[in-house]
Amino acid sequence: MDRTEPGLEHAVADGVATVVIRNPAKRNAMTTAMWRALPGLLERLAKEEAVRVLVLTGAGDTFCAGADISSLRAPERGPGSDPQTLAMAAEEALAAFPRPTLAAIRGYCVGGGSQLAAACDLRFAEEGASFGVTPARLGIVYAASSTRRLVALTGPATAKHLLFSGELIDTARALRTGLVDEVLPPGALDGRVAAYVKTLVARSRLTQSAAKEFADGREGREAYWAEQARLSGDTAEGAAAFLERRAPRFTWTGRA
Repeated sequence: MDRTEPGLEHAVADGVATVVIRNPAKRNAMTTAMWRALPGLLERLAKEEAVRVLVLTGAGDTFCAGADISSLRAPERGPGSDPQTLAMAAEEALAAFPRPTLAAIRGYCVGGGSQLAAACDLRFAEEGASFGVTPARLGIVYAASSTRRLVALTGPATAKHLLFSGELIDTARALRTGLVDEVLPPGALDGRVAAYVKTLVARSRLTQSAAKEFADGREGREAYWAEQARLSGDTAEGAAAFLERRAPRFTWTGRA
């Protein structure tokens, strides 16, 4: 693992970038420095053509227990140091990452941790994980964009329950309400994530990029994507590979 800032580590292997939140003394809570560093790290990883998928996880047995509360009690001074502003910037940078993103969750996924998980495209969790959206415990106004993202995942009733109460929910309820996509038994999370991202790496980057843009509500580029499909030859390659019963060799990278 490469260390970007204290509390953030990353590695790239076999098309997969893995970002690890590490702050074990505080259950991987995000410090101001970590919030500030995450967008830059994501920008660098997005520029690496070898990166096909990004996995966000926490070190040890916890995903992320939220923001480091001490940063709210005694925030840094000066421009660009407000913890809530930095958290929002990190969340939006993760949501805008141009390739598929997956949060691999163990233990607590609370507060700022739930923000980061919700900003990923997919969330796989280990049984026993706990989820909570906790601004009501701290008197924080949850950002409109974060609220809309939560509503899109869970529906308005569950989003209101989480936001109004700040209560934690278990993996069964998180799965039932759409907050997570899969729940794995203890010991199975890493293997399932590895197998799934291997599948994503083998699929069409062109399809994934267009689908992510459309699913996120960014419209108006249908003609662009149709032209990319025509120029890339990936559709013809996919059809040929299917008929020849072989793995396709897609070539589109999104770069001129």
